[in-house]
Amino acid sequence: MKLVAAGGTDKPRAMQRAAARLAHGRRRSRLPVLIALTDHERAADPAAALNALPRGTALIWRCYGVLPGRTRVSELSRIARARGILLLIAGDGRAALRVGVEGLHFPERSLRGGLGVNHGRLLLTAAAHSEAAIIRAARARIDAVLISPVFTTKSHPGAPALGVVRFARLSRLATSLGLGVIALGGVVDATALRRLTNTGAQGVAGIGFLSQA
Repeated sequence: MKLVAAGGTDKPRAMQRAAARLAHGRRRSRLPVLIALTDHERAADPAAALNALPRGTALIWRCYGVLPGRTRVSELSRIARARGILLLIAGDGRAALRVGVEGLHFPERSLRGGLGVNHGRLLLTAAAHSEAAIIRAARARIDAVLISPVFTTKSHPGAPALGVVRFARLSRLATSLGLGVIALGGVVDATALRRLTNTGAQGVAGIGFLSQA
């Protein structure tokens, strides 16, 4: 797979427009409608991902188990700011804060014991797959949850998907608790996005729209 080039009429830009229509009237000022995630197999290089994304989007750099150095974080932050993209680091929140980031993303398991970080004005997102996880995210004062997997996904082949009805139910719960809602998992094109109409989704996240065969 190859990341698409920055600029021009590319898939991330088209997905951003479609996501904005989906979130019309529900968009939150701090929450981008399109969030990309790095992946060790399909989109491993965060710098390439940032250069493939349009302005006004976000990138979750998944570096679980490895704390990136200050130089690397500063380099990526510079690219992100220049391109108008929000950069979030996924992993050890307390460690990531020491090197400086604009936002943090937490796996669902991190919500069980509380975050243990003073996040200030950072944007916080977390993965959620169930009602219990959404409730824990609200208690941890997360800004938005990435509810997944909405549809079948290449990242977890064979894993059961939530489907539109179940996703809408979880979305309503998250919204009632004051959380932003991002749909994740198999939302790779405008057709999939249209299926999420009226589900309460305020944006979409994924890996597939970053790359092309």
